Amino acid sequence: MIALIQRVRSAAVHIDAQCVGEIGTGLLALIGIQKEDTEDNAERLLEKLLNYRVFADDAQRMNRSLRDTGGGLLLVSQFTLAADTRKGTRPSFSSAAPPDRAQALFEHLLRHSRSIHPQVEAGRFGADMQVSLVNDGPVTFWLEV
Repeated sequence: MIALIQRVRSAAVHIDAQCVGEIGTGLLALIGIQKEDTEDNAERLLEKLLNYRVFADDAQRMNRSLRDTGGGLLLVSQFTLAADTRKGTRPSFSSAAPPDRAQALFEHLLRHSRSIHPQVEAGRFGADMQVSLVNDGPVTFWLEV
Protein backbone atom coordinates (compact mmCIF):
# COMPACT_ATOMS: atom_id res chain seq x y z
CA MET A 1 0.00 0.00 0.00
CA ILE A 2 1.28 3.43 -0.96
CA ALA A 3 0.57 6.86 0.49
CA LEU A 4 1.80 10.11 -0.97
CA ILE A 5 1.37 12.46 1.98
CA GLN A 6 1.49 16.22 1.99
CA ARG A 7 1.53 18.42 5.06
CA VAL A 8 -1.17 20.99 4.41
CA ARG A 9 -2.61 24.14 5.85
CA SER A 10 -5.88 23.15 4.20
CA ALA A 11 -7.16 20.62 1.68
CA ALA A 12 -10.49 19.75 0.11
CA VAL A 13 -12.05 17.28 -2.29
CA HIS A 14 -14.88 18.27 -4.63
CA ILE A 15 -17.08 16.08 -6.81
CA ASP A 16 -19.37 17.80 -9.30
CA ALA A 17 -18.66 21.15 -7.58
CA GLN A 18 -19.78 19.76 -4.19
CA CYS A 19 -17.29 19.56 -1.32
CA VAL A 20 -17.23 15.99 0.01
CA GLY A 21 -14.24 16.33 2.36
CA GLU A 22 -12.27 19.20 3.81
CA ILE A 23 -9.61 19.70 6.50
CA GLY A 24 -7.58 22.55 7.91
CA THR A 25 -4.04 21.91 9.13
CA GLY A 26 -3.07 18.26 8.76
CA LEU A 27 -2.19 15.65 6.17
CA LEU A 28 -3.56 14.96 2.71
CA ALA A 29 -2.89 11.30 1.92
CA LEU A 30 -3.27 10.05 -1.64
CA ILE A 31 -3.67 6.27 -1.34
CA GLY A 32 -2.57 3.68 -3.92
CA ILE A 33 -3.57 0.07 -3.39
CA GLN A 34 -1.63 -2.78 -4.95
CA LYS A 35 -2.64 -6.37 -5.72
CA GLU A 36 -0.87 -7.90 -2.73
CA ASP A 37 -2.23 -5.42 -0.16
CA THR A 38 -4.30 -6.63 2.79
CA GLU A 39 -6.23 -5.14 5.70
CA ASP A 40 -3.04 -5.53 7.74
CA ASN A 41 -1.23 -3.28 5.23
CA ALA A 42 -3.99 -0.69 5.61
CA GLU A 43 -3.73 -0.74 9.40
CA ARG A 44 0.09 -0.49 9.34
CA LEU A 45 -0.15 2.41 6.88
CA LEU A 46 -2.62 4.19 9.12
CA GLU A 47 -0.29 3.83 12.11
CA LYS A 48 2.49 5.32 10.01
CA LEU A 49 0.24 8.18 8.84
CA LEU A 50 -0.80 9.05 12.38
CA ASN A 51 2.70 8.77 13.86
CA TYR A 52 4.95 10.11 11.07
CA ARG A 53 6.70 13.17 12.46
CA VAL A 54 6.27 15.93 9.89
CA PHE A 55 5.01 18.83 12.03
CA ALA A 56 7.27 21.35 13.72
CA ASP A 57 7.98 21.32 17.43
CA ASP A 58 8.89 24.42 19.44
CA ALA A 59 12.43 24.31 17.98
CA GLN A 60 10.98 24.20 14.42
CA ARG A 61 12.14 20.59 13.90
CA MET A 62 9.85 17.98 12.36
CA ASN A 63 9.25 16.09 15.60
CA ARG A 64 5.47 16.11 15.95
CA SER A 65 2.99 13.72 14.37
CA LEU A 66 -0.61 14.07 13.30
CA ARG A 67 -1.53 12.23 16.49
CA ASP A 68 0.45 14.83 18.50
CA THR A 69 -1.13 17.82 16.78
CA GLY A 70 -4.69 16.49 16.44
CA GLY A 71 -4.79 17.81 12.86
CA GLY A 72 -7.03 16.56 10.10
CA LEU A 73 -6.46 13.59 7.82
CA LEU A 74 -7.88 13.69 4.30
CA LEU A 75 -7.76 10.31 2.52
CA VAL A 76 -8.10 10.20 -1.27
CA SER A 77 -7.89 6.99 -3.30
CA GLN A 78 -5.57 7.31 -6.28
CA PHE A 79 -4.94 4.14 -8.26
CA THR A 80 -2.33 5.84 -10.45
CA LEU A 81 0.14 5.66 -7.55
CA ALA A 82 0.34 1.91 -8.20
CA ALA A 83 1.46 2.45 -11.79
CA ASP A 84 4.63 0.88 -13.14
CA THR A 85 6.43 3.67 -15.00
CA ARG A 86 9.79 1.99 -15.55
CA LYS A 87 9.32 1.22 -19.26
CA GLY A 88 8.01 3.26 -22.14
CA THR A 89 5.89 6.37 -22.06
CA ARG A 90 2.58 4.84 -21.00
CA PRO A 91 2.02 3.66 -17.40
CA SER A 92 1.10 0.06 -16.69
CA PHE A 93 -1.44 -0.62 -13.95
CA SER A 94 -0.76 -4.35 -13.72
CA SER A 95 0.38 -4.00 -10.09
CA ALA A 96 -2.76 -2.11 -8.99
CA ALA A 97 -5.42 -3.99 -7.07
CA PRO A 98 -8.64 -4.72 -8.98
CA PRO A 99 -11.26 -2.02 -8.31
CA ASP A 100 -13.53 -4.11 -6.06
CA ARG A 101 -10.61 -5.23 -3.87
CA ALA A 102 -9.09 -1.75 -3.78
CA GLN A 103 -12.42 -0.22 -2.78
CA ALA A 104 -12.86 -2.71 0.06
CA LEU A 105 -9.36 -1.95 1.36
CA PHE A 106 -9.80 1.81 1.03
CA GLU A 107 -13.10 1.60 2.94
CA HIS A 108 -11.40 -0.51 5.63
CA LEU A 109 -8.66 2.14 5.93
CA LEU A 110 -11.29 4.87 6.19
CA ARG A 111 -13.39 3.05 8.83
CA HIS A 112 -10.33 2.23 10.91
CA SER A 113 -9.05 5.82 10.60
CA ARG A 114 -12.35 7.24 11.83
CA SER A 115 -12.41 4.83 14.75
CA ILE A 116 -9.06 6.03 16.15
CA HIS A 117 -8.53 9.62 14.95
CA PRO A 118 -10.90 12.50 15.69
CA GLN A 119 -10.79 14.30 12.34
CA VAL A 120 -10.86 12.17 9.17
CA GLU A 121 -12.36 13.17 5.84
CA ALA A 122 -12.24 11.40 2.49
CA GLY A 123 -12.87 11.58 -1.20
CA ARG A 124 -15.10 9.03 -2.90
CA PHE A 125 -13.54 5.88 -4.30
CA GLY A 126 -13.56 5.79 -8.11
CA ALA A 127 -15.07 9.26 -8.50
CA ASP A 128 -13.71 12.04 -10.70
CA MET A 129 -12.44 14.29 -7.91
CA GLN A 130 -10.90 17.71 -7.82
CA VAL A 131 -8.41 17.96 -4.97
CA SER A 132 -7.19 21.33 -3.78
CA LEU A 133 -4.59 22.02 -1.14
CA VAL A 134 -2.32 24.57 0.38
CA ASN A 135 0.90 22.60 0.86
CA ASP A 136 2.73 23.65 4.01
CA GLY A 137 6.47 23.79 3.47
CA PRO A 138 6.18 22.18 0.97
CA VAL A 139 6.49 18.91 2.83
CA THR A 140 5.73 15.75 0.82
CA PHE A 141 6.66 12.12 1.53
CA TRP A 142 6.14 8.76 -0.19
CA LEU A 143 5.23 6.00 2.28
CA GLU A 144 4.96 2.30 1.50
CA VAL A 145 4.04 -0.66 3.69
